[in-house]
Amino acid sequence: MINVMIIEDDPMVRDINSKFLKKMDDFKLLKAASNLTEAKEFMEDNKVDLLLLDIYLPKENGIDFLKQLRKDGAEVDVILITADKTSSMIQEALRYGAVDYLIKPFTLERFKEALGKYKQMHNSFSNSNIIEQKTLDKYISSASLDKSNDEEDFEKGINKYTYKIIWNEIESSKSDYKTAEEISASSGVARVTVRKYLDYMEKEGKVKKLIEYGKVGRPQHKYKIKSK
Repeated sequence: MINVMIIEDDPMVRDINSKFLKKMDDFKLLKAASNLTEAKEFMEDNKVDLLLLDIYLPKENGIDFLKQLRKDGAEVDVILITADKTSSMIQEALRYGAVDYLIKPFTLERFKEALGKYKQMHNSFSNSNIIEQKTLDKYISSASLDKSNDEEDFEKGINKYTYKIIWNEIESSKSDYKTAEEISASSGVARVTVRKYLDYMEKEGKVKKLIEYGKVGRPQHKYKIKSK
């Protein structure tokens, strides 16, 4: 059984998420807390496997709580639930080990998907001391995004969260060309990774590449959204 605590200040949302959770097999709701103080006190005396954590709480911040959990070495996994869909917030959440990120409002199907994937990961780690690469890849290389009917197929090795972060950066420049170095600096994603994703976007026909040849050194590659 996977022990879960919900941390959500909105009573209606807290109740909805509690009902969602109760529809899932192998999950047990131990606590539905309205604030971080209540949550911290509960965690002192109870073993929680998974937190469903809102980011914006009155006078409190879920990301700061996540950072403190990692600093303290707390053995608990976190799925963030928030209306914030900015790339910087998603990136920060992933950096501090969030296993998923649900954007409000989300469907029951998306909620089930997040918990189902978490259950597979939790059971794999609990039942064996050795994890094969193929099994590990299911949990690390394929970060979840809310699916839609027109979602594009991503080739192997392309992470959907990383793709969206880089796309948001190049989209924000609109008609201006940007180098991989500039996108790397603004997004926090490694330059080599940015270059890989930009090349992928170029193959998709979404971005246009400009090669500038200077008098000294290698030519500079710049990218912008391709005009329709």
